[in-house]
Amino acid sequence: MGRKFNLLLLSILSSYLLAGQQMDSSEIRRAGKDLMPEALSELITFLKIPNLGSDSLQVARNLAWCEERFSGLNYKTQILKTRSAPLLFAEKFISPDKMTVLFYLQIDGQPVDSTAWDQPNPYMPVIKQKGNDGKWQPVYWDGKSLPDSEWRLFGRSASDSKGPAMCLITVLDYFEKAGLEPGFNIKVVMDFQEELGSPALPPAVAENRNLFKADMLLIMDGTRHLSNQPTLTYGARGIATATITVFGPKSPLHSGQYGNYAPNPAFSAAHLISSLKDEKGRVKVKGFYEGVNLSERDKRALRTLQENEDSLNLRLGISQREAIGDNYQESLQYPSLNIRGLQSGWTGKEVRTLIPDEAVIEIDMRLVPETPGKRLIGLLKEHLSQEGYHLVDSLPTAEERSKFPKLARLEYRLGSQPFRTDMESEAGQFLTRALTPVFGDQIVHMRTTGGSQPIAPFVGILNLPAVSVRIPNPDNNIHAPDENLRLGNYLEGIMTCLAILNEPYSK
Repeated sequence: MGRKFNLLLLSILSSYLLAGQQMDSSEIRRAGKDLMPEALSELITFLKIPNLGSDSLQVARNLAWCEERFSGLNYKTQILKTRSAPLLFAEKFISPDKMTVLFYLQIDGQPVDSTAWDQPNPYMPVIKQKGNDGKWQPVYWDGKSLPDSEWRLFGRSASDSKGPAMCLITVLDYFEKAGLEPGFNIKVVMDFQEELGSPALPPAVAENRNLFKADMLLIMDGTRHLSNQPTLTYGARGIATATITVFGPKSPLHSGQYGNYAPNPAFSAAHLISSLKDEKGRVKVKGFYEGVNLSERDKRALRTLQENEDSLNLRLGISQREAIGDNYQESLQYPSLNIRGLQSGWTGKEVRTLIPDEAVIEIDMRLVPETPGKRLIGLLKEHLSQEGYHLVDSLPTAEERSKFPKLARLEYRLGSQPFRTDMESEAGQFLTRALTPVFGDQIVHMRTTGGSQPIAPFVGILNLPAVSVRIPNPDNNIHAPDENLRLGNYLEGIMTCLAILNEPYSK
């Protein structure tokens, strides 16, 4: 793919390269602005390819796009077949004297409900600006000029995470076309089922240890700190999900004929839910927080991230937070238990005067290294027993219905595992050296993020330090309708990748 480069800028950069010097911060900023228009056009094209990880055809189309793009960069590519979706691996060897950085790119996105988006098609990206009335309206962009930094690109995966991936691809392309040598050897792995928990990633890492061997893992995924300043995050919580089905009568019953006689499973589910947390939001499942102890050093480090609780509550539309930890950052260091969905009977136009036959409680639990998912699922199962529930593996039998007043089924899935890298590690020091000349003291260092990333196999199997390089704006609506990427963040993401590739990382 052709790119128009500023010849004067290339001349300057080439002279620095021949002199064995790095680009300075002003050159990185100029290069970022020079690359921005075409990088944005290419991102728009990339976002037009639907990317559900559960759709094999969509996976194949994104895989083909990525393989062609990296092959065009003169990278050695390899498709890694797995028991589910394939992974794409790309590599650029620079020198045996240089260290190796492995980049992780997430290519898939969450499902969409087109009717909930404020545009005809979530896969047809739209650039918008906020009007005086606070509403986002489409804006014309000529495709050539530097766009306004406050404009936003609306489309599925704009922030999570094709946008960050394209920041890196743009810079890799720039270095290749300009004949510039990155400061380290480069490996890239592209995951097409991250939103499904990356089921094939752990065995793929175990089976390809030499292929993935590196000195550092950089994750091009995740949202910035609430301040929207350049952010480095050194860990992520894992996730385990559970479905609890509380059983009532063997079939729905007329509420007039059997109300006051047949127990309603929705009320049973409500009592069960109330047993999971106290009024301040603390999980009451015995042993849930066991093993998590924040030292005073940890607490001091977390307090350095200046966050205004009143402003955060106002943005979230809540009056007070749950009482886990002393502040927002501390709350992310503990496991969480969330009711992500409820279902019983019918509502709206379909509402009926019936006693439902079951109530379904959907739960997700975010994990930290001290609280593995298997243990928390075991604690949840024990809690159900303590609440008087007899657990069944499928639909209750007639005998079980006649014998046990409380019947439930627990199904669960263990997803991504948590990980954590020392904030003072060599990886953190390298990134700080790279980014400080461009962003000064604005860089935010976060101990962990609240979300989940499938990085534990790289950390556990390969013993790699892992850091997430955060680019998207925190108010980006990821996973939800009207997902968006602030264009100022996209530009800074390109500058971030320029700074990282510009930084020497030698043995």
